[in-house]
Amino acid sequence: MRLRKDLVRLLERERVCRVATADRSGRPHVVPVCHVWVGGKLYFATEGTSRKVRNLLQNPRVCVVVDVYTEDWSRLVGVLVEGTARVVRSGPLFRRVRALLYRKYPQYPEDAAVEPPGSVVVEVTPRRVSSWGFD
Repeated sequence: MRLRKDLVRLLERERVCRVATADRSGRPHVVPVCHVWVGGKLYFATEGTSRKVRNLLQNPRVCVVVDVYTEDWSRLVGVLVEGTARVVRSGPLFRRVRALLYRKYPQYPEDAAVEPPGSVVVEVTPRRVSSWGFD
């Protein structure tokens, strides 16, 4: 799925997004995560036993919001990515995303090291994208 350049810039630039998952029964769970946008996909790392991972293993459908708040509501912008998630436990993609996360967030290696087997990378493949505040 190709996105407009202004949407991609927001997805690449912003430092936090909100990830919504649901378990098999539909019980929702929303949390902020640090992410990278690469090659038309969104990636984040987390503990392999986290609730979001448990949910994604039961139900791979996911929504991610990246937005910028301002008191001037005429300047609010955001992107909603609806898609499917895949949990990556190791290998070249795991290492590549970890390196990208470490580059974007220099505190990551010391404060929240991403190491198998305890950590995983989640790959979000967009199926539908909505936005607001862009002309």
